[in-house]
Formats: sequence, C-alpha cells, structure tokens
Amino acid sequence: MATTTPRPQQPASDAGLLREATRHSAARCVALALCTVAGAGASLLLPFAIGRGLDAVLASHAAGHVGADATRWILVCAALIGASALLDACDGVLTGTTNARTTAWLRGRVGRHVLAVGPRATARFAPGDLVARLIDNAAHAGIAPATLATLLAALVAPVGAVVALALIDGWLAVVFIGGAPVLVLLLRWFVRVSSDCVARYQQIQGDIAGRLGEAIGGARTITAAHTEDKEARRVLDALPELSRQGHRMWRVQGRSQAQAVAVAPLLQIAVVAVAGHLVVQHRISVGELLAASRYAVLATGIGMLVGQLGALVRARSAARRLGEVLAEPVTSYGNGELPPGEGRLELRGVTVVRGGRTVLEGVDLTVPAGGTLAVVGRSGAGKSLLASVAGRLADPDEGDVHLDGVALSSLGREELRREVGYAFERPALLGATLEDTIGFGAPRPAPPRIREAARAAHADPFITRLPDGYTTPCADAPLSGGEAQRLGLARAFARGGRLLILDDAMSSLDTVTEHHIAEALLHHTPHRSRLIIAHRAATAARADTVAWLHDGRIRAVGTHAELWERAEYREVFGA
Repeated sequence: MATTTPRPQQPASDAGLLREATRHSAARCVALALCTVAGAGASLLLPFAIGRGLDAVLASHAAGHVGADATRWILVCAALIGASALLDACDGVLTGTTNARTTAWLRGRVGRHVLAVGPRATARFAPGDLVARLIDNAAHAGIAPATLATLLAALVAPVGAVVALALIDGWLAVVFIGGAPVLVLLLRWFVRVSSDCVARYQQIQGDIAGRLGEAIGGARTITAAHTEDKEARRVLDALPELSRQGHRMWRVQGRSQAQAVAVAPLLQIAVVAVAGHLVVQHRISVGELLAASRYAVLATGIGMLVGQLGALVRARSAARRLGEVLAEPVTSYGNGELPPGEGRLELRGVTVVRGGRTVLEGVDLTVPAGGTLAVVGRSGAGKSLLASVAGRLADPDEGDVHLDGVALSSLGREELRREVGYAFERPALLGATLEDTIGFGAPRPAPPRIREAARAAHADPFITRLPDGYTTPCADAPLSGGEAQRLGLARAFARGGRLLILDDAMSSLDTVTEHHIAEALLHHTPHRSRLIIAHRAATAARADTVAWLHDGRIRAVGTHAELWERAEYREVFGA
C-alpha cells in the first residue's frame, strides 16, 4: 500500500494561537486584569477626591479654620495615590512574568512541533528563519495576553471618565462625545495600515536570518572561495526593503500618535471651557471644575491605545508566522512492533519529489537480512535522500518501505528508532562531553558499551589522549573532520538495532582508518543489516552487494567486481 507524504495544512489561525497562549497564562492574565482595573478605578476616584478636597479646603478657608472634612479628603487622596503606586508596581511585575511565561510556552510548543515534524521542517523553512520565528516572533506574540489584559483597563479609564463627566454635568460628556469619533477613526486607520507593514517587516527579517544562517554554516567555503563580499551583499540585499518597511511602520505609528495628541488637547480645552462656563453660572463648584479637567485628560487617554494596539498588531503578525510552522503536519507513527529478524530492508516502488522535481523514481531495492548493501552514484543521484527514506527520516510520496516485512510507517517511534541506527557525513556532536556524544539517544547505552563502540570506530585513541578523556567537554575538544566522523560512527555502533544506515559517514577518514572501521563494521555488527552510501570504490568493494543509482533510478545491482567491468560504473569513482 503506497504511502504519501502529508501535505502542509493551512496555517494555524493567529487569533486561535493567541487564545491558546492566553488560556495558558489565564490565572496571571486575570490577576493582571484585576490589578489594572483596580488601578484604573483608583485613577478615576482620585480626581473626584481632589475636587471634593479642594471644595472642603476652600470652605475651611472661608470659615477661618481647617475642618475635619478637608482633612478626611486629603487623607483619601493620599491613600488613592499610594494605592495607585502599589497597583502600578504589581502591574509591572505581572506584565513581565506573564510575557516571559507566555513566550516560553510558545517557544516550547513550536520547538516541540519542529522536532515532531522532523527533517521536513528544515526543508520547508530555512534554519535561520526557524530560529527567527522561535526567538523574535515568539517574543512578540508572547506579549499579547498581558497586552489584552491591560487593554481592558485602558478602556475602563476613558469610559469611566466620560461617565464621571456626565455625573458632574451632562453637557461636559456631550462636548467630549462629540469629538470622540475622530479618535476612534484614527485608531481604526492605524490598525488597518500597520498590519500590512508589520507582516512584511517580519517576513523580510526572517529571510535575512535564513540567509545569514546559510552563510555562517558555509563560512569556510565562502572564505576559501574569497566570496565574502558577494555573500555579504546576498545576506544584506533585503536590508533596504527592511528599512523601508520599518520606517513606514514608525511613520504610521508616529502619525497616529501625533494626530491623537493633536485632537486630545482640543477636546480637553473644550471640556474645561464648558466647565468654566458652568462654574460662572454656579452650576458646578471649583472642585468639580478641577475634577472635570482631570477626567477630560483620562477620557482622551483613548488615544494612548495606539501603542497597545501596535503591540497587538505585531503580536498577531508574529503569531501568524508561528502558525505557519505549526501547520506543518507532524510525522505520524503507528504502534506496531517488529517480529524477530535480522533486518531485511525492502524499498518498493519508492518515488520522492522535492521542489517539483522527482529525485527518486520507482526505486525497488532489497538489503538482505544481515547483509551489507552499498549505494553508489554521481552527486545529485539521490543517494542521501534514499538513505533518509530507508530509515524513515523522510517519507516517500509513493511506494513504501518494509523492515522484516513490516511497513516503517506502521511502527511506533520508539520501536523504529531503537531498531534503525544512523551515522552521517557531518554528525552533530550533541551532548556535554564526548561520552555524552557517543551515548546520545534514548535509552543511553552503558559506559562499557560506549567505550567498546569508540574502540570499534577507532575513536578511543584520540579520546584517551585528551587530558580529560571521555569527560572532555565537546566545546573544548579540537576535533578534525575525520575524528568527528569517528564519534558519529561510535554513536551508531553503541546503539542496538537490526539496521544500520551510513550516509557517507566515512568520507573524511584516511584509507587505513577506513579499512579498519569497515572491518569492524562487518564484525562488530554481525546481526545487523547495513546500508552504506559510498563514494569510494574501496568501500563499495567490501559490501556484499552494490546498487548503482543514476538520476533517481536503480541502474544496476550486483557485486562491485561485476559492475566494475562497466566503464560508466568506473566513471562514478573517477576511474
């Protein structure tokens, strides 16, 4: 039965992802909302208390002594100011911790998803772009829950201030409400225009990060080719557009802030002017005039929403980019187990398409149980992709792969990874020490097995020459390319399983070391099948069978000696 690579889903809803993030920090968001609403309440009560206090002081001055009423209102004002300061401090602490926890949750979720997707994730997204999404975009999206919680208070204060103006005198509220639609229209225009430039800015930022990651990975090649200037131009080519979008973003926000600041004082002056007229008519007191001026300031604070809305726009755009990663389908596993066997591997009608090009087409191949099969071919023939499909680091678009009669797609993840081992051309040296590097994986091999595997891979001599031996930190170990490959081979040898796949894992070894390791490979793993991607004739000669891969198809299968009779086969090795 043919297996098909899962197609990417539609990007996850940015609003949905932000809702999930908010639910994750729900308790802190509620506490933050209550804190900010309480702070808004204190700020609304303060002008009223100040107005009443002023009226009480004026009355006391007229009476010639300080009355208890004036003292009481002054104490109330002091208490409200203290409460506001305390609530502001709580707001700062809760905002910071909520942002940090939400950002960490987003990074954890996206990071786990990338690992669940597997190598296909880096095929879809450049490593640098993935890092930019995990670091920068997650940080921008992580502020959304706290911003939403504080946005509630930002709305409570202006609305409450308008209500307070109406309670002082209805005309004050009418004057303010008459000009409020202008502020609302400004906010609506700001959200619409800024969304586009923020999304474009983050996309370009990710592209630059991807190019920079590629350049760092190929730094030695770039230096050797003396193409530093060309690569610098390639990486930085998008900077002018990034700058243009950044300036556009700040212009939009600056224009919105300026317009809001321009409209707000006009509304405040109008309210104060009407309040002054009402004082002259003895319809409100001097204290109420002072309170009305303060409430006018609070009511026009709706213009300050520009900054918070800008943060939400950036958060939503960042969440959309995270959603694109989360939309990539994870690799699904079954719950099947392998029967007893020695690792008979069968590829049946395997076809793989990458970038619209058929890289492998109708590949039928068998690795006999306990045998060794070498795959050879020119560069670009599809050898490494075949190695990935053979151990299910990638899925075929058509066809299927069986190990001892069981489809790899039906196996559980633990069963699959326990029974299939890999060694690569450029192994990732993961782990704190060299011993951790060789034993990397779950479950971790016992120390005696780690040292036995290191001896089989001829890594033990250079490890024991180091001052700290196997406990040497990886970062402090000066390793050549061949030594790094030997560590990767030792890691593969240290793990059990019935199938071992070597993807050009001996290309950096000298001829003598390769000979010894090849002998150890055949004798150290007698009950395992071996699929070897070979670039050297000597490696292919040691295999039981050789599969000649040409332009994504199996051209011939036989022993190295049989195939060597063909001139085109010899040309694969430059002979």
